[in-house]
Amino acid sequence: MQLNQQAVSGQVLGIGTDIAECKRVGQMIEKHGDAFLQRVYTPQEIDYCSLRKSSVQHYAGRWAAKEAVLKALGTGWAHGIKWTDVEVVNQQGGKPNIVLTEKALEISHSQGVREMLISISHCQDYATAYATALGERP
Repeated sequence: MQLNQQAVSGQVLGIGTDIAECKRVGQMIEKHGDAFLQRVYTPQEIDYCSLRKSSVQHYAGRWAAKEAVLKALGTGWAHGIKWTDVEVVNQQGGKPNIVLTEKALEISHSQGVREMLISISHCQDYATAYATALGERP
């Protein structure tokens, strides 16, 4: 699901928020390396985060965003959804967008979700994200 750049009319179908401890995400990266990164993040997310000065904060922000999106969908990690089914991509100016694929996309369509809004913030210790699912219930 590529986010629509135009305003979408409809109702809020779900909201989700999450906070991630940057230190914990950094420890997972140190302990499990590429296996962890490839299980949780898409190649584009890995490229984006690894080029940042505070890469762990960006990885933690994407972790929180993925959790927030699945809370907005009301599914959590059930129904065969993989971490990489939810991708955070940035527009040229830095605004984050959500791209859903595979099972996450299928579920969002079945729920009538037409757009997923995301906001991500991070500091040295924590990253947080807030997601809003917009659309029309089927």
